[in-house]
Amino acid sequence: MRHCPSLLILLALLLAACGARPAAGPLATPSAGDRLRLWQDAAIFTCVGQLLAGAGPGQPLWVEMYEFGRTDLMLALEQARDRGADVRVIVDRTVPQSARTADRLAAAGLAVRAYPVDDHRHQIDHVKLLLTAGSALVGGMNWGRTSAANHDYAFQTGSAEVLGRLRAIFEQDWVLAGGRPAPLSSAGGPVAQTSPGEEVRARLDAALDSARRSVRAEVFVLTDPDVIAGLAAARRRGAQVRVLLDPNQDVNRPGLDLLRAAGVEARWYPVPAGAKLHAKAGLFDGRRLLVGSANWSLSGLSVNHELDLQSDDVQAAATFARRFEQDWSASA
Repeated sequence: MRHCPSLLILLALLLAACGARPAAGPLATPSAGDRLRLWQDAAIFTCVGQLLAGAGPGQPLWVEMYEFGRTDLMLALEQARDRGADVRVIVDRTVPQSARTADRLAAAGLAVRAYPVDDHRHQIDHVKLLLTAGSALVGGMNWGRTSAANHDYAFQTGSAEVLGRLRAIFEQDWVLAGGRPAPLSSAGGPVAQTSPGEEVRARLDAALDSARRSVRAEVFVLTDPDVIAGLAAARRRGAQVRVLLDPNQDVNRPGLDLLRAAGVEARWYPVPAGAKLHAKAGLFDGRRLLVGSANWSLSGLSVNHELDLQSDDVQAAATFARRFEQDWSASA
């Protein structure tokens, strides 16, 4: 991640961006009736376990994971392969525990590939994706040894539209990791990736530009000047904007100061020892929920390979809103 610029530089960027933001395009969200569930925190691994155990002979079980170090999940993948499932795993080998996991799985005969990150751009493959024949889990939760302690979110969906796009993205990454680049064209649906393209930034910009009543956000790292400007602009339009950040990420401090100066309500989340506020989630006007792997930073929105999902699902939005209010009340 790049070093955070000084407060004065960020302020200048904030003012410039507030005055010249491009018009946002139409918002695309899953249609009514799509099966969707918002999982939180350690309970995300309940969903992971169910999906890994449910993969049968000939069925896909595809994983793309930035941080992967849990032995129980490695074993579950090996067992699924032994049942005849089509198990494929993509990792980022710049993460030491992910590299060790990849070596173990490959030695056990599983199909494993390493995403070819661009070291010159300090890029990472930050995706957290699990795909089966009829369901997908996408969000911010890593499969690290201590990840279950973190506050995080993930969407589980059975929407045919969403599954189709997620499978296409995994296949794009699989062939890229095999040395045959075939980047997908940008799409305007609920699934958004970064690198190729800046679809996540486009969804976030559009959601911020359209917010009139409220913005609720929980973000691990928030340093991108355009996003800070967008939050400030929403506040000036009369929206109530509340943001929770991880206090242990020093790069967040200039952004928090800028947000407060602009009238945005920003607080530090009370992170327990050994844990993180690892979420990258925003709720806009109480109905549009964006959840995924991308931090609200230049790296997350323009450099890394990232994956987010946007939804207007009423139940998921209500679930996030209830949790946010609990977190807000406990924060300072």
